This record gives sequence, structure tokens and C-alpha cells, in this order.
Amino acid sequence: MKDRVIALAGLLQAVRLVQQMANTGQAETRPLGTCIDSLFRFDADEVEAVYGGAGALRSGLQRVIAQLEGDDRDPTQTRIAMNVLHLERRFVASAGVGDALRADLEALAAQHAQDGPTHPALLERLGEIYARRISPLGPRVMVQGNPVYLSQPAVVGEVRATLLAALRSAVLWRQLGGGWWDVLTARRRIVDEAQALLAQR
Repeated sequence: MKDRVIALAGLLQAVRLVQQMANTGQAETRPLGTCIDSLFRFDADEVEAVYGGAGALRSGLQRVIAQLEGDDRDPTQTRIAMNVLHLERRFVASAGVGDALRADLEALAAQHAQDGPTHPALLERLGEIYARRISPLGPRVMVQGNPVYLSQPAVVGEVRATLLAALRSAVLWRQLGGGWWDVLTARRRIVDEAQALLAQR
């Protein structure tokens, strides 16, 4: 359960950042760095290592609790997360796309190591990869926000880069056995695990 909660937190942290970008044109640097870094941890030995430790997913763990307990539930974030999970099914079922995406990311690994995960040039390249590899799979993830920001190519690229990170977490969550039935039947256990992870860090 712990690993599934960590992956779900990674998904919701990325979704929250997407919403921030759409509404304000920017996002918190540290949580964004965690999400983007996860794209380049290809062969992590454990789930926590994908994100550099569960402590780096504080905002995602908080969203897990809020979304499942209902005190601060955000229907927009739920909708985006569900769209990403639908997209994940298409991605996994599309022959060759996963290998092509990994090759693209491996080609960017040196730039990521040199410039860092939130450098505008890296986010732009990741956005281009999303548009080329993921967008054609459908269904498109509909992101609503301030048109002033969503009309700016740089913001659109950053949104796409962050959606790529959200997809990475969605794939991991499914690989660990996560599903909506799991959320419905184990809601209390998921919340308890998220609270325990927050308390440890």
C-alpha cells in the first residue's frame, strides 16, 4: 500500500502543478523539480527513489488526503487525474511508444543533469516530446485556466512537461496494482498511509 500511495501522490502533485501553471503561469519550483526528476530515474530500485524520497512529495501526499477525505476536494484536479489515467491506458497499449519515449528522455539526460529539472529549455524540450509522443494517443487531457497564460507557448510547454511526469506516476501506480476500485475500497487505508508518510518527514 505504501508504494501505491507514493505513486498516487506523485500523480496528484503533478496535477496540482498543472493547475497552478494554468491559473497563474507558474508553479512551485521544488515540487516541480521532484516531478520532472522522476522522468529521468529510469531504473530506480524502489518507488521512493523515483521521487528522491517520499518527503519530496509533501504537496502530493496532502492532495491525496484532501481529495479522498473531502475536506478540500478539488473536482478540477480529480478530472485531470482521471484524464491522465485514461491516457495511461492508451499509452501502455500503444506498441513502441514507451520505448520511443524512453529513448527521447535518455537523449535529454545530460541536459537534465547539467541544467536541472526546472530549467526552461529542458521543460520546453519535454513539452515537445509530450506533444509528439503522447498527445496523438488521445484522449487529450483538457486543462482549463487563465487564457492569458494558456496562450503563452512557454506555459503550454511547461504544462505538457508536467503532464508527462503525471503520466509517469500513473504508469507506476498501475504497475503497483493501483486502480479506482482500490481507491473506493481502501480509501481509509490510503489516507492513513499518506498521513503516516507526512508524519515521518
